[in-house]
Amino acid sequence: MAKIKRQFMAHYIDASLTSTATYTRLGKDLEEYNVEMNAEVNSTQNILGETSKTISSYEAQASVEPFYADQDDPMFPKLQKIIDDRLVLDDLKTTVLDVHLWEEDEETPGTFVAYREDALIEIASYGGDSTGYQISFNVHNIGGRVKGTFVAATKTFTQDA
Repeated sequence: MAKIKRQFMAHYIDASLTSTATYTRLGKDLEEYNVEMNAEVNSTQNILGETSKTISSYEAQASVEPFYADQDDPMFPKLQKIIDDRLVLDDLKTTVLDVHLWEEDEETPGTFVAYREDALIEIASYGGDSTGYQISFNVHNIGGRVKGTFVAATKTFTQDA
């Protein structure tokens, strides 16, 4: 099996300010984007001196740094609203998609395997240097992960039955 190029693991985030999802792809101006899994690892030692380990959960999160503010980027108004209104709690909720662009539906070209999960946006900082206005933010996945399909042309996600 051939190695998968990084560009084929696509990450989308709902940039909408309404209840209708508007997914935009993360990656412009990013040299790197990693989802840190932050596993909860439990370690126990039995009376024989043997150690066993289990993983009981994950607290996935990712950092977007830098995000250069661009009035034409659909993510900009959402981030600026969080900053301007100092939003907290449920007002930070969104959804994220992991789209496997290497897993295209043979019967429906342009449709790919995808996973949607609820998330929170945390603004880490804003400002930046002379290269432009920058907003650094973290995406904290909070659960509700479901499998489905993503249609690239319409940027729509449909949950599997």
